[in-house]
Amino acid sequence: MIPIINVIIPAYNEQDSIANVIKDIPNIVNEVIVISNNSTDKTEENAKNAGATVLSENRKGYGYACLKGMEYIANKENKPEIVVFLDGDYSDYPEQLTELVAPILKDNLDFVVGARVKELREQGSMTPQQIFGNWLATFLMKLFFNAKFTDLGPFRAIKYNKLIDLKMEDKTYGWTVEMQLKALKQKLSYKEIPMKYRNRIGVSKVSGTVKGSIFAGIKILGWIFKYSFK
Repeated sequence: MIPIINVIIPAYNEQDSIANVIKDIPNIVNEVIVISNNSTDKTEENAKNAGATVLSENRKGYGYACLKGMEYIANKENKPEIVVFLDGDYSDYPEQLTELVAPILKDNLDFVVGARVKELREQGSMTPQQIFGNWLATFLMKLFFNAKFTDLGPFRAIKYNKLIDLKMEDKTYGWTVEMQLKALKQKLSYKEIPMKYRNRIGVSKVSGTVKGSIFAGIKILGWIFKYSFK
């Protein structure tokens, strides 16, 4: 049986990149769902023209957008077997989606994270604060949970039924780390796949600002310590 795969793409003012992202997604995907997170440019128009299902979420926050996509899927008659999360800024290589889902399809794993490893990263594609934040978060997850994660990369795939079991709730910057922590807590089978990573199109709304970096760091550490002492 060919699995149903849906892709969720949160997007805030990504008019220059979103069509490229959608165009490069492999044909094994059944539906691409773009959630316009209060965009004020042509993100929605360009995503529709590229063939995506477009939803609007006016509450700003990465998690809000992802939850909107999940709500849409929950109301569909034909639910997917796999959900892939992908950013709309074209920093990831969407064509690598086939590599990302392979461990789920071939080895029956529950969860796969695309790791932005140094040797495959374009110079300048991650800020120093992103690199340090990833190192600190994954170091703490290893310390508290014996985790094997090395990155909080947003390009990730998970079995739909396992995603529902996680009961995701973060509305903003903590979405990725919440998913990884809950996957560890629920003992999901997982692995990382090394992924290429390039400089994004446009300016980052999180790591590109001091405020965004600080709030993201606080949120990530908050989730880790919350689960470490549960």
